[in-house]
Amino acid sequence: MNWQIKNFNELTTDELYKILEVRNEVFIVEQKCAYQDCDNKDKNAYHLFSTENGNIVSYLRILEKGISYKEISIGRVLVANNYRGKSLAKEGMTRAIKFIENHLKETSIRISAQAYLINFYKNLGFKEVSEVYLEDDIPHIEMLYTSE
Repeated sequence: MNWQIKNFNELTTDELYKILEVRNEVFIVEQKCAYQDCDNKDKNAYHLFSTENGNIVSYLRILEKGISYKEISIGRVLVANNYRGKSLAKEGMTRAIKFIENHLKETSIRISAQAYLINFYKNLGFKEVSEVYLEDDIPHIEMLYTSE
């Protein structure tokens, strides 16, 4: 498994295509959710992903402060269908948190988590900070991580 983190301008055309492809497979096709994935936030993000045999198998993006929330945020967390059950989402989130704390020198991270994943994010140190709400007809909840 090869892990990489790149800002938008460092991504190759092929990497960007594969990122959009796997995001569409998971969030639009698999979850049957019609939404605008290309939201112009990718340009202000770090893209953390793992590859195997030339395919992106796990992915997330780290958004700068002020893009989605006043804090840094993490979103579009996914693992390709054939690679689930191998703790890749946990490894990716752990790498993202370390990058945010050590490289970006930030201590707070806000996310909009799908509600069924509350315990997954709690185990990483996130706390619920909102009631459940619908985003693209999927139950979500805001969660906050602080390392202070």
